[in-house]
Amino acid sequence: MPDQDSDPVASALSGSTDLYDIAEWEPRSALDDFSVRLYGALHASRRWLLIALGVVLFVAQLAGTVLLAIQRPALGVLGALSVVPALGIVGYLWYGDPTMREPLEPLAVTFVLAILFASIAALVNTLLQPLFTWVPVVGMALFFFVVVGPIEETVKWLAIRVGGYGTIDAVVDGVVYGAVAGLGFATIENALYISQGYTRAASQSAEPIAAALQTATSRAFVGPGHVLYSSFAGYYLGLAKFNPDDAGPIVVKGIVVAALIHAVYNTSVTYLPRLVPWNAVVFVGFVVAFDAAVGYLLYRKLRRYHDHYERATSA
Repeated sequence: MPDQDSDPVASALSGSTDLYDIAEWEPRSALDDFSVRLYGALHASRRWLLIALGVVLFVAQLAGTVLLAIQRPALGVLGALSVVPALGIVGYLWYGDPTMREPLEPLAVTFVLAILFASIAALVNTLLQPLFTWVPVVGMALFFFVVVGPIEETVKWLAIRVGGYGTIDAVVDGVVYGAVAGLGFATIENALYISQGYTRAASQSAEPIAAALQTATSRAFVGPGHVLYSSFAGYYLGLAKFNPDDAGPIVVKGIVVAALIHAVYNTSVTYLPRLVPWNAVVFVGFVVAFDAAVGYLLYRKLRRYHDHYERATSA
């Protein structure tokens, strides 16, 4: 019976006939050797190429935000304060890791990469959003579910994969790296919104610092969401690492879960103001309730792991 994993020619004639470049292959010519070396170089440098792309796009799109924060230290302070709630969640997840707590260096690398890779999401969102503005009523919802959620959660996942993935030694460690990636993304996103609020108010001869403060306050409630969403993707990345035969589908599941939660949030805060009375208090209440529900789901998942970890270590 022919081997289903081999070409039929190779199955019948391998070992008795030279099948080079017919049904089998090994490097023989100068071009073959060049192809092997080029593949090796590209494979080895793929993470650096991704980082280089992130740096280029960051400088092109978001460096102005950082420069403005440096020139206006008050904006930098507001940006830092706006991520304090998100940082608190990260600290809770890091400290509550039942296994060995993750070292700070790979966490810092993941944080920085999430900031850089956010520029990739910003570019894709900007290019594709006009395609959805033509769709009546549900256009923005489609944009959130098809573009924003998947793209933003994927770039945060990439920050984990390129940054701290190698130091994950337990499934639950992925949650910590996911949270840190979400913190990095929230940090640059908050800084962008705060600087935009400041610049817009200044151009309208309004009080720019007051506008920036208002934006920072609202973003302080939004930031924890990024941490929670990508924590789910990080958990499944950790699960995938220790289940290599099914790693691909597990990773996809994690990103899909994170993207769906993300898109539901964006859609809710976009469409609910059209349906119910909406003000700052209602907005804050909704965000707190939504994040509490998502946080509870994450807590339940982590609690299950913790319980089994205690059983495993006490056996």
